[in-house]
Amino acid sequence: MAQQIIDNEARAQQLARAIASDIQLYNKAKIEEGLRNDNFFELLGEEITEGRDLFRSRVTPELFRRNYFDRAIVDRVIKTMANLDTTIW
Repeated sequence: MAQQIIDNEARAQQLARAIASDIQLYNKAKIEEGLRNDNFFELLGEEITEGRDLFRSRVTPELFRRNYFDRAIVDRVIKTMANLDTTIW
């Protein structure tokens, strides 16, 4: 059975947060390394692209353009590492 396309703003935000949380859960060491070495987006590029592609495939184009996924990456992945000792803060 094909996945239904999400056309509801709250559900799209929830999906974005869930995908970002999975990235954070399975890549903690890589995230820490990327933030410490100021190469976060290069180091996690594949995971972020894969997550963004999944999000794009599950929501309407209008909801995708609202950048919920990118905001979720900041909120669920980067901000949760605020206590990390790094020069980029």
